[in-house]
Amino acid sequence: MACVLVVEDDVDLQFVIDLLLRRAGHEVVTAGHGQAALDTMARRIPDAVILDWMMPGLSGPEVCRELRAMPGGDRVAVLMLTVRVGPDDEMEAFRAGVDDYMIKPFDHEEFTRRVQDLLERVARTRSGP
Repeated sequence: MACVLVVEDDVDLQFVIDLLLRRAGHEVVTAGHGQAALDTMARRIPDAVILDWMMPGLSGPEVCRELRAMPGGDRVAVLMLTVRVGPDDEMEAFRAGVDDYMIKPFDHEEFTRRVQDLLERVARTRSGP
C-alpha cells in the first residue's frame, strides 16, 4: 500500500480522488492548499502526490519545486491534475518536476491506472537497477 497525498482545493473532487485511491488500496492524506501540502510533507514524504495547479496561495508547480528540494522529494511520484490545457502549461509543470499530467475532468479508470503506473516506476527507481 502506498501513501498518496492529494492536494486539491475543491472538496468534492478531493473526496472523489480520495475514494478512488482508497478503493485501489492506498493510504490517502489530503491537503486543501499548497502550504498545507508542504506542511504535511515536512512531517512525512508520501510515495505519490496528486497535485492541483490552481489553489489558494502556492500553485501546483511551486509546491512541486519545493517538494523536489526536500530530502527524498526526488523519489516521489507527482501527478499534476488540472484544468490547464495549454502546451506551455504542460511544459511548465514538467519543468517544475511533475512526472505525469492529466486534464480535468478525467476518466476514473485511467486516473487509477496512471497513479499505479507512476507508483510502480518510483518503486523500481528506489530499488535500483
